[in-house]
Amino acid sequence: MTRVSQNRGVKTDASVDMRGEIRAGKGLSTHYVVECYGPDGSLKWREEFDNLVVTEGLNDSLDKHFKASSYTAAWYVGLTGGSPTFAAGDTMSSHAGWTEVTSYSETSRPTLTLGTVSGGSVDNSANKATFTMNASYTVGGAFVVSNGTKGGTTGVLYGGGAFSTNRSGGSGDTIRMQFQK
Repeated sequence: MTRVSQNRGVKTDASVDMRGEIRAGKGLSTHYVVECYGPDGSLKWREEFDNLVVTEGLNDSLDKHFKASSYTAAWYVGLTGGSPTFAAGDTMSSHAGWTEVTSYSETSRPTLTLGTVSGGSVDNSANKATFTMNASYTVGGAFVVSNGTKGGTTGVLYGGGAFSTNRSGGSGDTIRMQFQK
C-alpha cells in the first residue's frame, strides 16, 4: 500500500491499495481564520481552527473528482451558534450538535470565492466571506455548504468546525472568514 500526505493547509491521509481502491479523507481538514471587527473598525477577536470534513462532503468530493460526476462549483460559508459539535454523519437536514446563526444583514450565506490553486493549497484571502451582524449574537464555529440559502437545510455539507471558545458581539460587528485548503 502506498500512502500520500500533504501538509499545506490540508491534512490528508490517502491511500491506494493493490486492487486500485482509493481511500481518502482520513484526517482531511480545512483551516479557518475568523476575525471580528467592531463598528469602529477595531479587531474585537480572532479565531483559528480546523474543521471536520463530514462523510457527505468526502463522498461528494470523491464522486466529483474521481468519478467525474456533475460538479457544482458554488460553495457558501455559514456561522454556527455557541459550542457546536460536528459529527461525521452530519448533513444540512440533520445535525443535532449545532445550529446556524442567521443574525446578519446579507440575504444569503456568503459565497466562498477561492483564489488560484498552487502548491497543494487554495484560499479565499483575496475575497474573505463577510457577515455584517445586525443583532446580538453568540457564534461558536463555521461550516461550508453547497447551498447559499440563509438558514436553509438542503445542499451538500462539506464540513465544519468549532472555535476554541464561544464569541459574542452585537449589531454593527463585521465577521470576516478566511478558508484555507
